[in-house]
Amino acid sequence: MDDWEWDETLYAGSAQHYAVGRMAYPVALGEALRDELRLNGRGRLLDVGCGPGPVTLLLAPYFAEAVGVDADADMLDVAAARAAETGVRNTKWRQLRAEELPADLGTFDVVTFAQSFHWMDQALVARSVRGMLADGGAWVHVGATTHRGVDGDEELPHPRPPWSAIDELVTRYLGPVRRAGRSALPTGTRGGEEDVMRAAGYAGPTRLVVGGDEVEDRTVDDVVAAVFSLSSSTPHQFGPDRPAFEADLRELLTKTTDNGLFAEQRREIEAVIWR
Repeated sequence: MDDWEWDETLYAGSAQHYAVGRMAYPVALGEALRDELRLNGRGRLLDVGCGPGPVTLLLAPYFAEAVGVDADADMLDVAAARAAETGVRNTKWRQLRAEELPADLGTFDVVTFAQSFHWMDQALVARSVRGMLADGGAWVHVGATTHRGVDGDEELPHPRPPWSAIDELVTRYLGPVRRAGRSALPTGTRGGEEDVMRAAGYAGPTRLVVGGDEVEDRTVDDVVAAVFSLSSSTPHQFGPDRPAFEADLRELLTKTTDNGLFAEQRREIEAVIWR
């Protein structure tokens, strides 16, 4: 990760796929945060690296205003469309990188990072956001894997997607080194978040774990979208080979599906709260 630098192609072309291919955060996550943080429909939420808005829209009903920021304009367009479709009217969307905060956005009672903090200059962002938190405010990191479910042998209503074979197919087209934007992540994304948070002066953490036993049906289209939602296999990574890759992927999935359906057991979601 040390040699990796963010660029604007990190999730280029993946916004629509992300909205379809990622399993939704459970309602229980919003309820758990509501209860732990005593959310009451007042105050402001900032969701950093919001993507197409799954956490922003989940938590918006517990605030007077919710602001989602992301570096990818397409992600924000999808988020705004989803807010309109679902009747969530207290949201605002702003295109910027987390490193540009505070960006005159004001103060917030809760700031969330869902599957996003590892892409950022963590020490810089942690310091900047601390200055944006109102008295008694909270930073919430949502850790999750939402593109695929739990591996296992337990019987489900339909077969699990053949993720090992999918990974092998991606490797055949893109090579064995994980891609991310215009560069690569041979050792994966950075860790050490808790050390960063303590060094920036935060107290905690408090951990909430929800979900993990729900079973969700998924279609071939859902799984294709999940693959294209990943930073390591965004559509542009395949270049002119994208149609061939997608055809091979759909053939693989069609051979293993049950009348067009797969099933997955959703993974646990962990919310780590810092004050």
